[in-house]
Amino acid sequence: MRNRWGILAILFVVRLTIAFQFQSVAAVAPLLQQTFGVGLADIGILIGLYFTPGVVLALPGGAIGRRLGDKSTTIAALLLMTAGSLVMAATDIWGLQMAGRLVSGAGGVLLTVQLTKMGADWFTGKEIATAMAIFVNSWPAGVAISLLVLPAIGTAYGAGAVFLTTGALSAIGIVLIMFYRPPPVATASTAGSGGRLDLPALLAVIVAGAIWGLYNVGFAMIFSFGPSLLVERGWSIAAAGSAISLVMWLSVISVPSGGLLADRTKHPFVVAIAASLVVAGLLAWLTRSDAVVAILVLVGLIGGLPAGPIMSLAARVLGPETRAIGMGVFYTLFYAAMMLGPAVAGRLAKSAETAAVALDLGALTVLACPPLMWLFERIVSVRYRRAQS
Repeated sequence: MRNRWGILAILFVVRLTIAFQFQSVAAVAPLLQQTFGVGLADIGILIGLYFTPGVVLALPGGAIGRRLGDKSTTIAALLLMTAGSLVMAATDIWGLQMAGRLVSGAGGVLLTVQLTKMGADWFTGKEIATAMAIFVNSWPAGVAISLLVLPAIGTAYGAGAVFLTTGALSAIGIVLIMFYRPPPVATASTAGSGGRLDLPALLAVIVAGAIWGLYNVGFAMIFSFGPSLLVERGWSIAAAGSAISLVMWLSVISVPSGGLLADRTKHPFVVAIAASLVVAGLLAWLTRSDAVVAILVLVGLIGGLPAGPIMSLAARVLGPETRAIGMGVFYTLFYAAMMLGPAVAGRLAKSAETAAVALDLGALTVLACPPLMWLFERIVSVRYRRAQS
């Protein structure tokens, strides 16, 4: 296939498998608690384990792709994801569930890094903002689909069937990636392989990665612990998953809308800060109100708005020669936050004996983003003044 929009469709569906697999644990968390006799703290650890390999693999992920090639790396990553799902489907030992989750996560990390590079290869200088917005939306779409499909499968056939389903989808991804072809003219550059970040740029990238990580931790609390919160209130597992999926379906609209709004108004920080403050308030309100559906709709419509502005932060301080290492640092911070966030939330939920505290933690992590955005701006301003002097 040589049509770049067709290529983007393939990359979209393949990346969707990562979100689908990541959400598989949270989508049937109450069922896993019953099946394995574990608590919310254990569920939180299992959710967070998916991102643990990212702390180690994010930095060298690009180098691995350059060495093995695009298609070989993506196939290897999808095989790891499939193998991890099969391990989780085949065992009733909690320790092996954790091992399978780690293997799946390693594949997910490699796939994330490589697919992003492959999308940029096809769209650099050609509607790349539109293409990347569509590409990023594969995450909320995958999460939303899993919330609709997996609770019903788990209720009818058990936890093993849920993980067999995620493994089957990863295997379908292997078939799809066979149709991928590199662009006629290679657009990727290795110019950044030897670049070094100056200290202000490094600090700015670290702060940007922390912002993206903390915001995603807050957002993840909704679909990681939201189903458990609603089950505590008497909802069925399937109904809870369907309700929470509203957030992700609406995010498919709000994510590109946020990027468009930021570009049109020329005030990306205003968009990101205002939306973050509103989302933090909605998360806190969700645990204290019966207007669940209305709040979830608002979170979905507003929660995706900061994604584009936040994701553009690192690009402001990274040139072609530092982009590879800079984005590695950025994603390392993101994966570290996403590894620790659910685990901490699970511990707090266990101590409080309610999933509501996890949503409150999410409100706090989102609330931490605006001050960090201000810090980022200060670092960039200082760096710019030094460059001019």
